[in-house]
Amino acid sequence: MAAAPCIGVENGVCSCVLLTSSIPGFSLNRKNQFRNAHLSRFLGVSLSGIHSHGQIPTLSRRVFLPSVSGIWDALTGGGSAREAVVAVRRGMLLFRQGDVIGSLVDFDKAIELDPRQRAFLWQRGLSLYYVDRFEEAAEQFRLDVAQNPNDTEESIWCFLWEAQLYGVDEARKRFLEVGVDPRPVMREAYNMFKDGGDPEQLVSAFANRFENENFYAHLYAGLYYESQNKPDEAKFHIVAACKSPYGSSSDDYMASLARVHRSLREWNS
Repeated sequence: MAAAPCIGVENGVCSCVLLTSSIPGFSLNRKNQFRNAHLSRFLGVSLSGIHSHGQIPTLSRRVFLPSVSGIWDALTGGGSAREAVVAVRRGMLLFRQGDVIGSLVDFDKAIELDPRQRAFLWQRGLSLYYVDRFEEAAEQFRLDVAQNPNDTEESIWCFLWEAQLYGVDEARKRFLEVGVDPRPVMREAYNMFKDGGDPEQLVSAFANRFENENFYAHLYAGLYYESQNKPDEAKFHIVAACKSPYGSSSDDYMASLARVHRSLREWNS
């Protein structure tokens, strides 16, 4: 099987890396070595050689190739599943370029081609936020959390949408509780959104740590302020996230999101 072209490298790691918890039966243990060998050829990267070059991996939103239940069909057959994977990839590229509407067209096309995609398309949920379709966005992430119950970012984004729909207090009552995130910055961000807190303390705690942690602290501080209707503070931290070394050079999908957020809010100055 010919390897799929790599569509981005970050910290020496192909950004096609899959979020393993999103694919039923996928792991890096011996039991699945045969399947993983085929995945490696499909992705064009050795999954066993993934390492972070001194930075804590931030894989939860770094998934670049669509990570869905239909991926095995895309490897071994099933034309619609393969076309759906291509549609998601195209939608992600359009979002990175700032074409949010265009990204949604492709994400919806992917669901049409392979309905199993719906429960895993967190990318679609993010796009929905930026066209003010908050109810659909919240539904998207509640579906996703049911499949991936340990991702703090999905819980936070669901809160952000529901805060727009119901207000902060009600959104906090509806807050999706998830498992423990291995990333310290996301554990602290999760607690801040869930229980209330000071975004400045979050940023201060990770100011002199890894570059990706500093980026995520600013990003989620800005999003927290936006949920509190504090646009000046939100702007300061979103712009800081974009200007950070990680935010300005990373292929992380969330770094692209920060830049799209800044552009759509017209915070470029």
